[in-house]
Amino acid sequence: MAVHPQGAPEREPQLLLLIPAYNEEARIGPVLRDYVRYFRAEYRGGFRLVVVLNGCHDRTLDVVKAAAEEVGGIEWLEFPAPIGKGGALIEGLRLAPQTDLIGYVDADGATPPRAFHDLIRNMPGYDCVIGSRWLAASKLGEVQPFKRRLASRIFHLLVQGLFWMNIRDTQCGAKVARREAVERIHPDLRTADLAFDINFLYCLQRAGFRVLELPTEWTDKIGSKIRLGRSSLTMFLSIVRLRLVYSPFYNLLAPLRPLEEWLYIKLGAPPALPRPDGARRSTPPRGAAG
Repeated sequence: MAVHPQGAPEREPQLLLLIPAYNEEARIGPVLRDYVRYFRAEYRGGFRLVVVLNGCHDRTLDVVKAAAEEVGGIEWLEFPAPIGKGGALIEGLRLAPQTDLIGYVDADGATPPRAFHDLIRNMPGYDCVIGSRWLAASKLGEVQPFKRRLASRIFHLLVQGLFWMNIRDTQCGAKVARREAVERIHPDLRTADLAFDINFLYCLQRAGFRVLELPTEWTDKIGSKIRLGRSSLTMFLSIVRLRLVYSPFYNLLAPLRPLEEWLYIKLGAPPALPRPDGARRSTPPRGAAG
C-alpha cells in the first residue's frame, strides 16, 4: 500500500459494487452481509453496494432490505419487469459518474469478497480488471459438471473466433473498471442477456482501454439459473448479433429485427436493448447508504 511522507496510508478510490439479482431470496442475504463487512473492515476507500433487482417475483427485495437494516451500506434499484442480467447491469452502470471504480459480482457468492478485492489491488496501469476461472493459478472451490465445462470451452472458441479479444474467461462474474472507461462505452452496451460480458469487454477493447485478466477464486454454487440448452442457444444468437452490430452489414439487416425480437422472447430471454437514443433511465437507488 502506498504511504504519504507523513506516514498516513493513502486512501483507495471510491468503489461502487453492483449485484444483479433475479429471484435470489435463498442466496443473496449472506453475500450482501459478507461483502459489506469485508470492505468496511479491509477497504480504505468509500464503498457502496447496489443491488439491481431484475423482475423478481419472490422475496428478494425483502431479503435485501433486511440485510440493509442489519449491516447498512446496501442500496437497491428495482425493475418490476424482467430486463435480464445485462439489462440490470446496464442500468446499474449508469451510476458510474458517482464513483471512481465500478464493478459487479454475481448474487450467488461464487466470488468471495477477498477475490474481488484482489482485482482492485491490480487496477494501477489498467482500465478494467476481470477475474478468470481458466488461468493456471485460479482456485476453484467446486468444479463445474463436465457438460458445463465443455459448453464453456466451446463458447470461448466461438467468442475468440468472432471477436479476437484473447480473453480466456469472458463470463466470470467478477469485473471492475474505472469510471472514465464505463462512461465512454456505456452508450454501446445493449446486450441484455448473459452475453452482456462480451459486449462490455469488446467495447472496452475497441475504445482502446486496457483490460487485465487475473486468476481468481471461485466456487460453483447450487441453484444456478443457467439452463444449458436454451441458455447456450440464446448466448450463441447474442454473440452473432453483437458481431453483426460491429460489422458493415448491420443496417442491411433491419427488416429482420422483428424476427430477432420474436426469437429472443420464445427463448425466454430479454431482447437486445435499443440504441442509445431509446435507452432506459433508472431512478436513484434506494436504501441505506451508511
